[in-house]
Amino acid sequence: MPSKSKIEWTESTWNPVSGCNKVSRGCDNCYAERMAKRLQAMGTRGYENGFEITLHPESLEKPLKMKKPQVIFVNSMSDIFHDKIPDEYIIQIFKVMNKAYWHTFQVLTKRPKRLEKISDKLNWTPNIWMGVTVEANEYVDRVDYLRDCPAKIKFLSIEPLIASVNKLNYRGIDWVIVGGESGYGAREIKKEWVLEIQEKCLQSDIHFFFKQWGGVNKKKTGRLLNGKTYDAMPIPFTSTSLLA
Repeated sequence: MPSKSKIEWTESTWNPVSGCNKVSRGCDNCYAERMAKRLQAMGTRGYENGFEITLHPESLEKPLKMKKPQVIFVNSMSDIFHDKIPDEYIIQIFKVMNKAYWHTFQVLTKRPKRLEKISDKLNWTPNIWMGVTVEANEYVDRVDYLRDCPAKIKFLSIEPLIASVNKLNYRGIDWVIVGGESGYGAREIKKEWVLEIQEKCLQSDIHFFFKQWGGVNKKKTGRLLNGKTYDAMPIPFTSTSLLA
């Protein structure tokens, strides 16, 4: 089964692929790379290759076996639009999401050019949300590729927020997640950067989700912004766990 997740904006994770490589500054302290190497050292099945791109066809149909509706983050341990993942395999992943219509799937990439290239080969049923990561101003052009995607819900993960994104154009975006980097070597997040994003979301009627301040001890820094928790989502979920 897809694994239950501690990520605040989802319920489960599903990894029909694992492995990736760094493409931008936000990748410097990649949690998935650390986790994959740990799983490799533990001898965990499927992670014999560490953080090298590895297809897991045995995991493809797992969402179909889950009858209770879930919000599922796709490929938390990889990037579905990595250039080493064949088009045919990405199409297979989408076919599973199309069949599992009772789930909501959240797909996130730092490779929007590949998304644009293959998008017309994919069936964008309404239960598939598509997002890109934007961690600083030099990556705001990723959103331009996202805007052309046929996904019903388009979202941004501005995490880890490592610099201002004041050049970001929010047109066509439904949801924005913001968070600071966490763990060893976590880089600074400034409150003014967060408030700037929040204000833009308010002006454009975009759902705003503040995930965390991060830092070496993210539990200590928490996720309150000006004394409040911001958990806005684009549509109501069938599960109540995220709305509590």
